[in-house]
Amino acid sequence: MAISAKDVQSLREMTGAGMMDCKKALTESNGDMEKAKDWLREKGIAKAAKRTGRTAAEGAVSSYIHMGGKIGVLVEVNCETDFVARGEEFQGLCRDICLQICSTNPLAVSQDELDPAVVAKEKGFFVKEAQDSGKPEAMWDKIADGKLKKWYTESCLLEQNFVKDPDKTIGGLITELSGKCGEKIEVRRFVRFQLGEGIEKQVSNLAEDVAAELAKVQDK
Repeated sequence: MAISAKDVQSLREMTGAGMMDCKKALTESNGDMEKAKDWLREKGIAKAAKRTGRTAAEGAVSSYIHMGGKIGVLVEVNCETDFVARGEEFQGLCRDICLQICSTNPLAVSQDELDPAVVAKEKGFFVKEAQDSGKPEAMWDKIADGKLKKWYTESCLLEQNFVKDPDKTIGGLITELSGKCGEKIEVRRFVRFQLGEGIEKQVSNLAEDVAAELAKVQDK
């Protein structure tokens, strides 16, 4: 059955869960609001949403090295207690997040951390594409906003589909574990290194190099 935006918003206001989680809960519950609330509780999502204001100062800094040292990732994932931080599931989550960053190279943890200038530049590209497509001017912004939304899912770590299970997002993985352990869990920061990135490599042409050397010899 079709799920209305109004119902999704109502469930969000009652539970504090994310919009996508609320939509999925209503879909799984055939639009029944009470059953949807129970679904969110069972998944631990409703409880996890209420923990967003709590402080998570424990956790771990995890690392991952790929391709024999060609790519390296460091990520800080926080939780509320050292007990959870030492747990196998938390450590596994950290490893999975490292793998995700290595594979997808996100620009930021979330939309809030994106540089507004970068976002504006991307939207400008999408508006230009809409203009060049021949679509009516009244549709340009709407088309650009749709493409920008997709760009967020590619550029923001929490919105990306998990490389090991595309049916889940990284944000969803974190929410699931938060529901299981009863603590707030969040990715604070990350950095990804790729060997030679940003270095302008000198590209040589063998034929031109040989010709230059011959010219030097002839000049002597």
